[in-house]
Amino acid sequence: MKRSTMLPVRLLREATGFCLRLLLALGLMIVGAASSMATELGIKDTQFTVNSAPTFLYGISYYGALGAPEEFILRDLDDMQRQGFNWIRVWATWDYFFGDDVSAVDPEGNAREPYLGKLKWLLAECDRRGMVVDVTLSRGDGKTGVGRMQTLAAHQRAVDTLLTALKPLRNWYLDLANERSLRDARFVSFEELKQLRETARGLDPQRLVTASDVKEISRDDLRGYLLTAEVDFICPHRPRHHKSPAETEPKSREYLAWMKDFGRVVPVHYQEPFRIGFTVWQPKAEDFVTDLRGALNGGAAGWCFHNGNQVGPPDGKPRRSFDMREQRLFDQLDDEEHQALRACFAVMKSAQEP
Repeated sequence: MKRSTMLPVRLLREATGFCLRLLLALGLMIVGAASSMATELGIKDTQFTVNSAPTFLYGISYYGALGAPEEFILRDLDDMQRQGFNWIRVWATWDYFFGDDVSAVDPEGNAREPYLGKLKWLLAECDRRGMVVDVTLSRGDGKTGVGRMQTLAAHQRAVDTLLTALKPLRNWYLDLANERSLRDARFVSFEELKQLRETARGLDPQRLVTASDVKEISRDDLRGYLLTAEVDFICPHRPRHHKSPAETEPKSREYLAWMKDFGRVVPVHYQEPFRIGFTVWQPKAEDFVTDLRGALNGGAAGWCFHNGNQVGPPDGKPRRSFDMREQRLFDQLDDEEHQALRACFAVMKSAQEP
């Protein structure tokens, strides 16, 4: 009798243990799936959306992130979120400055480790935080860096490499070609952009894709972006002179009006405005505020607090987002930039109030 009563108890315990392990495994699968889709970037009309909610992308340049220690990145991301930033711009091809190549793809567009893995880690960390990432490609000019992706096939391979490796994460968009209008080895024609766009669409139909312009976009070029290349949004890089901040609002309205004429309206995203340390004109905190307000009031969908190396000194220091191997970004910003950050944060808080 004793043995016959013990057998069902043992079996019951085994069955209970199995069920618990099964539930735990299913739970981990559900959590994993949820975390991989925690932050999803989209578009509705002229706005970006994050998890379907209309969202102004308020971001900061973080170009050389793949060369920064993870500790620096985590501390910078903490500071960014305290300052209200919800997106960063990171380059997948970064070898232009200071003798170090931290690119996620090689000159032929193939995966380059450990940097592709570092990019995947960064995207996942931003996904966990609810942040969006701009992943930018650029052809090299062979002067300040490697002659990279000089053929369309190599460029398409780079698009394939990134989209295949990073597809599960939905919190990032792809800039196919930074400042593609530059008339040197970095130039990418609208016809090439069209083919790159088709490559991206074939691999990941829902991925948002753009291509940035080195200047204010002409009406004819805007037609090329919208109707030939079929980008999901436009990224004109703002001029870098003292009149630029006051011109952002009317220029934004002009772009949107031209789009209506063409029958296709997309978001206007300012991913690279002026910055400190680039030209004789050194913008002040109020210039950044005026520019941000101009983007908001003009109907733009996003704006970036751009930063980079100091032009003039041989070592380019402070290098800011262009080189974060030895110092993290927020430790390299100067007093004027920190003042600008505080003022811009106040503008964003005010804009978000009902």
